[in-house]
Amino acid sequence: MTPGTTTTPAPRAPGDLVSARGRDWVLQPSPADESDGMVIAQPLDGDREYLTALFPHEIEDPGFGRPEAVPGEVGDFASAGLLRTALRIAATHGAGPFRSLASISVQPRQYQLVPLMMALRMDTVRLLIGDDVGIGKTIEAALIAKELLEQGSARNMAVLCSPSLAEQWQRELREKFGMDAVLVLPSTAARLEKTTEQGQSIFDRYPCTVVSTDFIKQEERRGNFQRTCPDLLIVDEAHSCVGTGTGHQLRYELLRDLAANPDRHLVLVTATPHSGDVHAFAKLTGLLDPALQDLDPTLPAHRDRLARHFVQRRRRDIKRYLDEETPFPRARMVRETPYHLDTEYAGFVTDVLAYAREQVRRPDGVHEQRMTWVSVLALLRCVLSSPAAAAETLRVRAGVAAARTEAEVESFHRAVLDLTDDESADGQDGVPGSLLDTPENSFGARKLKSFAARADQLSGPEHDAKLRTLVDEVKGQLVDGYDPIVFCRYIPTAEYVADHLAEALGRGVHVDAVTGKLHPDARQARIDELTAKRGRHVLVATDCLSEGVNLQDDFGAVLHYDLSWNPTRHEQREGRVDRFGQTRENVRAVTLFDTDTGIDGLVLNVLIRKHQAIAEQVGVVVPVPDGGEGVLKALSSSLFLRGKENSEQLTFDIDTEALFSQARERLHKEWEDVADRESKILTKFAHSGLRPEEVQAELNALRQALGEPSDIADFTRETLKSLGSAVRPDSHSAGFTAPAGPLPRGLRHGLGIYEDPDQATGPGVVQAPTRGTAKSKSKSKAKAAKAAAPNELVFHQDLPVPVGEHALFRTDPAVRAIARYVLDSALDRSLSEIDRPARRLGVIRTTAVDHRIVLLLVRYRFHLTLPPRRRADRTQADPRELVAEDAQLLAWRTTGDGTREWLTDQETAELLPATPDRNTIPSMRDQQITRALEEVDEVEDHLASYGHDLARRLEAAHLRVREAAGERGRARGAAAARGIRAEPAGEPDLLGVYVYVKRPGGSR
Repeated sequence: MTPGTTTTPAPRAPGDLVSARGRDWVLQPSPADESDGMVIAQPLDGDREYLTALFPHEIEDPGFGRPEAVPGEVGDFASAGLLRTALRIAATHGAGPFRSLASISVQPRQYQLVPLMMALRMDTVRLLIGDDVGIGKTIEAALIAKELLEQGSARNMAVLCSPSLAEQWQRELREKFGMDAVLVLPSTAARLEKTTEQGQSIFDRYPCTVVSTDFIKQEERRGNFQRTCPDLLIVDEAHSCVGTGTGHQLRYELLRDLAANPDRHLVLVTATPHSGDVHAFAKLTGLLDPALQDLDPTLPAHRDRLARHFVQRRRRDIKRYLDEETPFPRARMVRETPYHLDTEYAGFVTDVLAYAREQVRRPDGVHEQRMTWVSVLALLRCVLSSPAAAAETLRVRAGVAAARTEAEVESFHRAVLDLTDDESADGQDGVPGSLLDTPENSFGARKLKSFAARADQLSGPEHDAKLRTLVDEVKGQLVDGYDPIVFCRYIPTAEYVADHLAEALGRGVHVDAVTGKLHPDARQARIDELTAKRGRHVLVATDCLSEGVNLQDDFGAVLHYDLSWNPTRHEQREGRVDRFGQTRENVRAVTLFDTDTGIDGLVLNVLIRKHQAIAEQVGVVVPVPDGGEGVLKALSSSLFLRGKENSEQLTFDIDTEALFSQARERLHKEWEDVADRESKILTKFAHSGLRPEEVQAELNALRQALGEPSDIADFTRETLKSLGSAVRPDSHSAGFTAPAGPLPRGLRHGLGIYEDPDQATGPGVVQAPTRGTAKSKSKSKAKAAKAAAPNELVFHQDLPVPVGEHALFRTDPAVRAIARYVLDSALDRSLSEIDRPARRLGVIRTTAVDHRIVLLLVRYRFHLTLPPRRRADRTQADPRELVAEDAQLLAWRTTGDGTREWLTDQETAELLPATPDRNTIPSMRDQQITRALEEVDEVEDHLASYGHDLARRLEAAHLRVREAAGERGRARGAAAARGIRAEPAGEPDLLGVYVYVKRPGGSR
């Protein structure tokens, strides 16, 4: 029957090709209750934006057919390569066990596949990922989410995190996994709710969301979220949900209620899963399965049970994994730099301390005394931070003055001690204030005003030895080739430091500050502005950047201008540069401390150095038990309750006092006990017993099928060149710029470039990558200056890319649009030859072969049946049905006696790099193509047989992956995999036929 003619409706199955609405479609699994005969279909080129329902009367036999030897159909060798690569890029429905890897733009490290392998053996995924800082937990969790969504095991997902991390999660999901997540924050929720229909929630409307945990935990929102929460939930910084503070308790109650649904997938992510608290760890694992809460990780049998749900690796566990080396920095070079207060500043600190002691000894009520205590402790921390922080806090009403209960006072006290109950340090960098509710003309108020005036006079390097020390340190780092990040405790300190560094370093070094004054979605834009400038860079920041922002690409050193009294915060700061992707062999960390008061020295000795020693001993961060609360409160007590004879003394001997010594000894004993327990159980949760080497063949085959990043760059550049665009290379990378004007109209429209701007809003139109809100974009002057002209395409070798430009990754919308155009135009003979960069037929004359070889580009489709999820009530859902595709290269050689021999996969792969040695004369080319097309009829049975063999190999691959999860996982994995079926769907698509002919006189 002639392709394209209407036929009597016949039974259709998923994977079948049909024609409708002027294009070819692939049928997808449709709901069983579709009584009207409608079917779900996706375009043949793989464009998911056009997934649609077709009516029976629309459906015809497909117009797609075999290539034909007609004028203009035989192309050169380059055009054949473009078609192969376009097919790789357009293919987003992989048939193998790692279905998601075909549609992401990041190439996971092999160790990052371990959590995914653990997840694949579970009916309902319940997993705790506790890998060390900088290993890539976000990638691991997102891989699991992408795979579950691709397989149909989950319909929608949400990420719970702090507001400061929301923007990074959104960016990672979009740029690396092709998942468009909306942010559900206090600033966005009302707008999102307006887009919903009646009876619909945000989470019904948007399949992928990133949600502020503290926003959604509130009583007025929690109930609705519990009713409409997606069936896949990722919780970042999960340790912040199981502490003892009020904020921790509300988060825990929310997660406990969400986890009570046994059919909900739950992935918990944290670099500190234990937090030094056995009970907190039990609550954390109990969210995965209540039975895990009672297990003792020190017992081997209990560890085996926990290990099914918990993975924790140190860098040394994965630095070399299988045959892959992961380039972490070789060492973190840690150094402490002391400074001595100038005489005037030392006198200022002494007077402030004397005032503080007077205040805490006043005979006020208990509540008032507690507020005074917190206020003067906060004042002392600001004075030791910088004169700018001192001056501002001395003029601002104390935050603790608003406290009405002892619990509220205690919350302020913990914040001053860096023992915050909040999700992160975000919002904690403002000065705490010093003015209590006292008359403006009282002695205390006048005293604070005089202190503020003195602080103003002490500003600048001529009075501030700490600032002078920092300037010298930063200059030294820059001379050594390290662009540093300077971390400060308070916003006024960061601004003060940035101003004076900019003045001291001159025009060749660019300095900027990022603090909590900036909305989270504007912080990355500010960093991008700084690093886009030519020259050297110094970033000054508060702890709003100590989590969630990866800075290893542009910075190699961290300077702690202010000591945090929470050692984990130091680790988080240094983790911004000491992580995977850092190109420097060593990173540096420098801590400034004063030698006059002794306070910095005590915090260093009792907390920071002990933390570093234990981390080096165990291999992972072991948080200080209870945050070191007992020691810090003993320290502040010793500061303020000393005898009057010492009121003028600045240097203290607190280390020898009984109260402080006892607290220190108790802390170190408990800390060492926790570290010892950790060291005994860590190796089990590193999952060295997994057998990922058994799936190495699947990974290698997938990477070969998808192509290398260099293939994507070559394909995009050569396609645009062949279509008449004068590509301008970037001299610093593999990137380039291409004018869009000469491109065919169909491709321009696919790229979102229209003659009428109103056209650029429909489905499937390429939208340029965006980052953040309109407010943050308007502030990004550097990006705006670099933005591409409307009719120019700018491609970059790597992420991140400026707004409106593109990355040379297979998931970039512009790269996909180009690939789809190449594929579609190769099948559309109605287009002019100059608008068709690829051809389905070709002949190459080369010395790389010693016999004539015919190479076929074949696309197989498979109807995949995946095992149903076993629900908690032991009932089973219906099996999941998917349509997958797999492009294959098959080749045969014709020997001297006319025998046809099929090449092995390895021989076929070795054939692809062959290059033509001379042109092929037209008569010979036509003869070879005609002969090859006739021979295709003779190999139809082989192609069909190969499809069935490929289906069996796919089933075996799924089985191997699920069995590779260790002894205990093997039985469950095998049981699950027995439900997997792969069957060829329809006839294979013969996309291309290419003949390799031996050059006379040539040899291999």
